[in-house]
This record gives sequence, C-alpha cells and structure tokens, in this order.
Amino acid sequence: MQPALIGGLVAGVLSALPLVNFLNACCCLWVVSGGIIAAYLVQERDPNPIQVGDGALVGLMAGVVGALVNFVLSIPVTLLLAPMQRAWMERIIERGNMPPEMREMMTSGAGTALGIVVGFFFALFAGIVFSTLGGILGAVIFRKKLAAPPIIDVPPGDAGL
Repeated sequence: MQPALIGGLVAGVLSALPLVNFLNACCCLWVVSGGIIAAYLVQERDPNPIQVGDGALVGLMAGVVGALVNFVLSIPVTLLLAPMQRAWMERIIERGNMPPEMREMMTSGAGTALGIVVGFFFALFAGIVFSTLGGILGAVIFRKKLAAPPIIDVPPGDAGL
C-alpha cells in the first residue's frame, strides 16, 4: 500500500536524522505525522469518506515501515557519529567515578550495536502505537463530507401524473 510506504518513509527519515530527530521527543511528532500523511493520501485517492479503521490500519503500516527505515538509516548515521560520541563518553568517564566494567562498555562498540537494536524495537513499538493514532487523527481531519443528495423540484400540479 503506497500511502503507508510514503508516510513511513517520512517518519523514518525524519526520525533518523541527527538533531531533527529530537522533535520526536515532542509526543513522537514524526511518527504521528507519518500516520497522518498516510491517512491523508488514502483519503485523496478515495472519492468516498474513509473510515477511522482505514486510517488506523494505514497508520499502523506506516509505523512499521517507519521503524524499518529508521533502523536502516540509523546504522550509517550512528557509525558516522560514533567517534564523536566516544570522545564525549571518555570525557564523562574521566570526570566521574565509574566501575571499570561500565567504562569498558561505554568506550567499546558493543554499546553502539546494542543501542541500534534496542532503538529499533523502541521505534517499532512507538511506531505501532503513535503512527496508528496519527492515522486515526488523519482520517478524522481529512475525511471527505458526503455530497448532499440532489433536490428534485416537482411542480405542485404534476405530482399525481
């Protein structure tokens, strides 16, 4: 279903970009937006008003696609930012009292790989919940109104013919 793919791409890409992804902390803004976009696209293709269940379903699918896109994009982004994050962690470790095991985990790459996997499952859960809510919201906001039936004007003298 193409609307779910587009909504998921928007949510996944914006959620994976550094700095831009912080807006997801505001009520999962990008994830909800992906569901809203998907519901909007479904309504634009359908001449009849869509149901709330249609919006929920397309929002759910957009959330799953968004989590997968976020996962795929977060790998290169994390690898590019890893040296900078490692330097920050080393500064933090130098200033504080930490057990040696914790220091080793924070400076090794194991924490990065684990973070990517945990981030995927968190994005999948958040995508399923919040993108579905976005799809419902989009179905309610963008729902087309039913056209009023045409009024046929019959002159009073012709009603019995």
